[in-house]
Amino acid sequence: MNFKWNHNELTADQQRVATELGGKLGITPVLAEILVRRGITTEESARNFFRPQLTNLLDPFMMKDMDIAVDRLNTAIGRKERIMVYGDYDVDGCTAVALVYKFLMQFYSNVEYYIPDRYDEGYGVSYKGIDYAKEQGVKLIIILDCGIKAIKEIEYAKEQGIDFIICDHHVPDEVMPPAVAILNPKREDDTFPCKHLCGCGVGFKFMQAFAYNNGIPFSRLAHLLDFVAVAISADMVPVVEENRILAYHGLKQLNNNPSIGLKAIIDICGLNGRELSMSDIVFKIGPRINASGRVESGRESVDLLVERDFNTALKEAKRLNGYNDLRRDIDKQMTEEANNIVARIESQKKHKAIVLYDESWKKGVVGIVASRLTEIYFRPTVVLTRDGDLATGSARSIAGFDVYSAIKSCRDLMVNFGGHTYAAGLTLRWKDVPAFRDRFQKYVEEHIMPEQTEALLDIDAQIDFKDITHRFHNELKRFGPFGPMNAKPLFMTTGVYDFGTSKVVGREQEHIKLELVDSKSNNVMNGIAFGQSGSVRYIKSKRAFDIAYTIEDNVFKHGDIQLQIEDIRPGEIE
Repeated sequence: MNFKWNHNELTADQQRVATELGGKLGITPVLAEILVRRGITTEESARNFFRPQLTNLLDPFMMKDMDIAVDRLNTAIGRKERIMVYGDYDVDGCTAVALVYKFLMQFYSNVEYYIPDRYDEGYGVSYKGIDYAKEQGVKLIIILDCGIKAIKEIEYAKEQGIDFIICDHHVPDEVMPPAVAILNPKREDDTFPCKHLCGCGVGFKFMQAFAYNNGIPFSRLAHLLDFVAVAISADMVPVVEENRILAYHGLKQLNNNPSIGLKAIIDICGLNGRELSMSDIVFKIGPRINASGRVESGRESVDLLVERDFNTALKEAKRLNGYNDLRRDIDKQMTEEANNIVARIESQKKHKAIVLYDESWKKGVVGIVASRLTEIYFRPTVVLTRDGDLATGSARSIAGFDVYSAIKSCRDLMVNFGGHTYAAGLTLRWKDVPAFRDRFQKYVEEHIMPEQTEALLDIDAQIDFKDITHRFHNELKRFGPFGPMNAKPLFMTTGVYDFGTSKVVGREQEHIKLELVDSKSNNVMNGIAFGQSGSVRYIKSKRAFDIAYTIEDNVFKHGDIQLQIEDIRPGEIE
């Protein structure tokens, strides 16, 4: 991919604020400038940014229907009703179910959990799930990370004498289900300030309100924040405001005293003995939780997350690891097939969106393939597979483009759809797929901005290797947790050279392991450039080049720093 590097100098006013802020905080000017770029301009806001406090969490009763939801849960417990905690089969849904179930089980035992089967029941509330709840004598279902579109299903449940409390974060329709309470910060009539909570985050706020209402110490809930951090990371919600506080303290819990199920996954991933980051969740922990729902049943992930015995959890984690290996093989094959289709279809080259469908593709992996294609081609992408007379699949988007609205514009063709700005799921009749493809592509072409189709790297600062000290790196870590709207700072250094030892590495010789020296300080830095082996010939030509990179711990050499190179381009020494 050819990136466009975007690096804007601070204005004179911004530079003045950064200088004052850096002096008050005692941090390097470069890091003070990065704070200002992120809208942090006062000493107080900077201290809150670097040390998020749980005492600054928003009052959960600010959320619409929260008082109703708490009253209904109190009534259920008072009447000794059976409660079902029901959730989606992805990471967000499974962690949400685990959090609510584990919290309630501290005080009330007449609770069970339910995860629908992706292949048998599909996404969200299913009639099969409601019928099962009826058989079990369930009177209240708390549904997490889905349910906001389940109008007919919840009407059916109501006829069976079952109430619903919805905890969702996907965009609602104009008409919402007849639930007792709907907790969703994206409701148009909801004034809750943080609109970007994940499903597990909404579940957490519900339990926070229930605890407050019943005089339960917050500590009985706080130890479950590791689940919220995992959900925030895996669901890629913005790591700002409320989410930053939850992610910060959830990561602390994950590092210091994780739940037994997560500890087992950490063991299986080989992450013991190192400080875990949001990236570790995204690339290691999250995929293993997701894998059971993609390959077998998402319930297995919840079974693991609520397990109390470590040896049993370890066995379950090994099983999920096997599912993840299988998922990777399927993912790789489908991505290759999809890439070949894109390469063959000349018409795709002129479109600003990709819509692909194949009867043989596995339903549980289409979302991953859509993500891969979006990253490769930098266009909104929909990938569909066949399920009887229906087509079902996933959509992924690029920065700044609302793929949910694009699908909504074709709602007359939809059997079902849901999601948010950057990710959505959809189901339509198989015979309508060509019409959907044409209309979706037309909508994207009419609404996407030219700059959204460019692969951009937003550079935070231009520095030299002499600036990269251990102190600088340690201060930089305080900017975490990193994620959407708080990306890891990206730096550029111009006029660097191969020190003479750079080489291609990897199973397929696709990466470059680098030793670099810059022309200004003669300092040597180690780096890794994933998937950029095509640049090695230029690097070995002894000519100068520029690099854009993040600064990381070297996990193989404790205490060492290495650069993770995001892009390499020919350059001139300034």
